[in-house]
Amino acid sequence: MDINDIRKIGDRLKKEIALHLGELRSHASLGKGAGGDTTHPIDKRAEDIVYEELVKLNGPVTLVSEECGTREIKGGGPRLLVDPIDGSRNAVSGIPLFSTSIALIDGDTVGHTTIGYVVNLINGDEFWALKGKGSFLNGLPIRTQQDDAFRVLAYEACTPGVDIPKIAPLMVQFNRVRCFGSTALDMAFLAHGALSVFMVPCLSRSFDFASGYLLIKEAGGMVTDLDGKEIDGVEVSVDRSTPLLASANEKLHRKALDALN
Repeated sequence: MDINDIRKIGDRLKKEIALHLGELRSHASLGKGAGGDTTHPIDKRAEDIVYEELVKLNGPVTLVSEECGTREIKGGGPRLLVDPIDGSRNAVSGIPLFSTSIALIDGDTVGHTTIGYVVNLINGDEFWALKGKGSFLNGLPIRTQQDDAFRVLAYEACTPGVDIPKIAPLMVQFNRVRCFGSTALDMAFLAHGALSVFMVPCLSRSFDFASGYLLIKEAGGMVTDLDGKEIDGVEVSVDRSTPLLASANEKLHRKALDALN
């Protein structure tokens, strides 16, 4: 499997999700997925598209997805870590900012990610990273912010009353703060220089951030937990595992850690 195979999945997602968006938003939720969050019809449809396209490739792969959990195809193989709809709450609420995140992982941990892919399902932008070869937006190379100015910060908060006070000491040092509602897109935005820092103070799951992790690393940025510890060893699973602090470069990361700690 290579990036062209994954982009074919993205092409189908862009076409079909947009075509049926009104219908998918109108139906009731389908219960809880393997990741523990509510599964909406749009989540299920996106996951079905990914699965169907993987079967067509006719090669061994192990799908690890937010809704179905772990599913082996052709006996299983390298892990494809998928968040079918990252930003489900945005999608069902009518906020036009959500994505699909797909990461190919040749091993058991996030550090073994070899391909990271994020597609914006509203405007069609495709972000991808190839380990050792860089990060790209619609085929063009991208880089993170290169200086150490605190410009724009983005964050996600699972429980705002608990999470925001933790990160407030850093937030107040920025002129602009944003909460977009899609971790994969947040990390993609940082990779192409739109954000200086991105934070998730609550525990995140590897399918939420594996693609973004590689996008940022290959574009020149850093990703750790909020204490500055590496997350390369985080296990690939549907369980919540680590908070996140991502910065455009090492100087920004040190400044962010100093403010937080």
